[in-house]
Amino acid sequence: MIRLGRYSPFAFMEQAQARNSAALGPWCDTWLLGAVVALLCFGLVMVASASVSLADRQFGQPFYYSLRQFLFVGLGVAAAVVVMRTRLVYWEKGGVVLLVLGAALLVMVLIPGVGRQVNGSTRWLPFGIFNLQASELVKLFVIVYLAGYLVRRGDEVRNSIKGFLKPLAILALLSLLLLMEPDFGSTAVMFATALGMMFLGGVRLWEFFALLGVVVAAMAGLALSSPYRLERLTTFLNPWADPFDSGFQLTQALIAIGRGEWAGVGLGGSIQKLFYLPEAHTDFLFAVLAEELGLLGVVSVIALFTLVVWRSFVIAYRAEQSGNRFAAYLAYGIGMWIGLQAFINIGVNMGALPTKGLTLPLMSYGGSSIIVMCVAVALLLRVDYETRFPRGRASR
Repeated sequence: MIRLGRYSPFAFMEQAQARNSAALGPWCDTWLLGAVVALLCFGLVMVASASVSLADRQFGQPFYYSLRQFLFVGLGVAAAVVVMRTRLVYWEKGGVVLLVLGAALLVMVLIPGVGRQVNGSTRWLPFGIFNLQASELVKLFVIVYLAGYLVRRGDEVRNSIKGFLKPLAILALLSLLLLMEPDFGSTAVMFATALGMMFLGGVRLWEFFALLGVVVAAMAGLALSSPYRLERLTTFLNPWADPFDSGFQLTQALIAIGRGEWAGVGLGGSIQKLFYLPEAHTDFLFAVLAEELGLLGVVSVIALFTLVVWRSFVIAYRAEQSGNRFAAYLAYGIGMWIGLQAFINIGVNMGALPTKGLTLPLMSYGGSSIIVMCVAVALLLRVDYETRFPRGRASR
């Protein structure tokens, strides 16, 4: 792992953590927990607001989606409690098994008659009233596996290109399965997070940048080779060229954000959510939030995500200093994952990035996303707990 020295930003984080240890609570990082709870509450309110008209038209129940989201949050919290009471060593030992399970789920999604198709993409496995999006689990499982791999094969990764390429071959296979759904956004987030973890794991810089160039070239080639992805790319560059067809979703999102101005039109006052903006309660929830709460709401949400990522890196750095390398890599990976996905979703909503079909973590409607994100946050809290109380590694 790269050692950044006493004057690194992480050292500053550690000093701030030490100065405020009394305020952080006896068992967890309350800044992280508070930010996550705030995002979940924000999400519940905005899903209710964004989906009320759609739910009323589809089901005759205005709060259909918001009630389901509340159930998903409850399930996520229950899963988080279980994860919080599970030692990290079990996750480390089970990394390979989880990766195989994730690959099996991706294969099942692609089996005709098994996977469920929505809006031209086959990404879900139906389980009664709940649809499991396999890619959400796969992103978490890849981080767990790679954290364990960097501990087991750390010297090989740092000293041999073979050690660097082995996990990337596995990632390439998973990416192929994801692209067959298709799910370009999850592929990009998974690869970017994995590369970030490998960089922090101490891979040689020339290998890292060489592979980064290959990955960027491959992603560009995939985007240009598919008419579906090429249309999204060209639409992103100029959505106003065809505002009533290919550019409709993005132009409606930009109109929503523009209407919000400084303080917004008021909670529940969005016009764009009234059947103008598709996927208003999922991928484009941020646009509705910007319209109703304005720049103040936008800045608040971005600040909360920034706080989550910052605290994740603080927790990771403290775990590294305590000698728990698996916990450190795991926390770094989860922090990068949440930050990247939030950045991409917000960028898509604001027209700064091509449409990717990624949810806003901890906020957008969706059971798989909410539950998996709650589990990821619980893993961060468990890393923090085992760092604060080393005996916790062998208990609870």
